[in-house]
Amino acid sequence: MRRIAIAVAMTVATATLAVAAHPLSSAAQTRRAETGMQTLAYGTDRLQQLDYWAGASRNAPLVIFVHGGGWQRGDKRMMLGSAKLRHWQAAGYAVASLNYRLVPDATVEQQAADVASAVAYLKANAGGLGFDARRIALVGHSAGAHLVALAGTDPTYFRAAGLAMNDVAGIVPLDGAGYNVPDQMGENERLMGNTYRQAFGTDPVRQRALSPTLHAAAPNAPAFLILHVQREDARRQSEELAAALRRAGTDANVQGFAGRGLRGHAQINRRLGEPDYPATPVVDAFLTRIFAR
Repeated sequence: MRRIAIAVAMTVATATLAVAAHPLSSAAQTRRAETGMQTLAYGTDRLQQLDYWAGASRNAPLVIFVHGGGWQRGDKRMMLGSAKLRHWQAAGYAVASLNYRLVPDATVEQQAADVASAVAYLKANAGGLGFDARRIALVGHSAGAHLVALAGTDPTYFRAAGLAMNDVAGIVPLDGAGYNVPDQMGENERLMGNTYRQAFGTDPVRQRALSPTLHAAAPNAPAFLILHVQREDARRQSEELAAALRRAGTDANVQGFAGRGLRGHAQINRRLGEPDYPATPVVDAFLTRIFAR
């Protein structure tokens, strides 16, 4: 565990140095006037980048989205043209969509460190970007749900980035199921075993270290809204994570929605933000509540 913590600290330290190396006025920024989007580097690796859209005012809250893809795939550009982006912009929020380094070239520990480093970068540049640094929410889907839950429960990552756990107002994991990694790997050996082995390896100590449910003792991020569709592993692990967080005194709610298998898993990500999708008002209410604190 000490070796893991040291590795995380070194990884985040490298990315934190890169924050200073990439100020908002640097040539690394890409501005796309037609969409109002800025592409910003929060680290030195080509994947340590994020897309940012300003909110309706200079004190707008910020919603940060972390994509899924089995820890091996996915891209921040999935946010472009999405119902989520349109809906959150209509609500006046600033929005960021992250890339992070991918397995097998990077580890899951480095991915969680990337999430923390991106939060630290955005928070440090809140004045220039024009959002309220006190009101930040992390939302992630699938593998991204695991990463935001891990960053929100294991203080190793935020501390290494110079953050406190309450530097985000809340966490919204969407249909993740890797919250208890050893349990998940046993449950899904036939269908997803290779994906999980590539991400988490075979060392039980490392698997437990990367399990948000097993880190749910305080301190945690202040509030969690854990959503799932009707996949049995996602339902069970979401409920177990919420129960562990509540035992620690953390504000945590879990709610299920219609949808089965991979189709339902994709739907909660694709349709979130559509006014007639049932999860949209649930997330809206959560964001309104945590941003009002």
